[in-house]
Amino acid sequence: MKIVMVCLGNICRSPLAEGIMKTKLPENYIVDSAGTISMHEGEHPDKRAVKTASNHGIDISKQKSRPINTSDFETFDNIYCMDIGVYKEVISKAENEEQRRKVSVFLEAAGDHKNAEVPDPYWGDMNDFEEVFQLLDKGCTIIADQLKNIQHS
Repeated sequence: MKIVMVCLGNICRSPLAEGIMKTKLPENYIVDSAGTISMHEGEHPDKRAVKTASNHGIDISKQKSRPINTSDFETFDNIYCMDIGVYKEVISKAENEEQRRKVSVFLEAAGDHKNAEVPDPYWGDMNDFEEVFQLLDKGCTIIADQLKNIQHS
């Protein structure tokens, strides 16, 4: 099973989601992250994201930002988008219905239909990063359980 987390620049939310999800799934799962823009391509995650993850015992410092591309639709089984704008951008790159079915909004996939979007903490402070971490941690726990159940059925 291969999954990719997607946000705008791939330096805040999706690297955190990747790091968190890797702690919740067995090693035979592949977890990656990407962004819809290439502005930060090759950069490590935002220092505040790295610090927040580190505070929870997760090292995301070696991750590097990359833009999502059309081959990701073939490589990954599930593509989780951090907000509606990211979702729309990713869906627009899908070439067929099978590829579109792989794409979902992260919090909706986690069963939270009230707060569909993981807020972007980029313009905020450490408290915003911690809130995003908690939201992602809760969502990753639910999605990881769903994925493990699918794998075993």
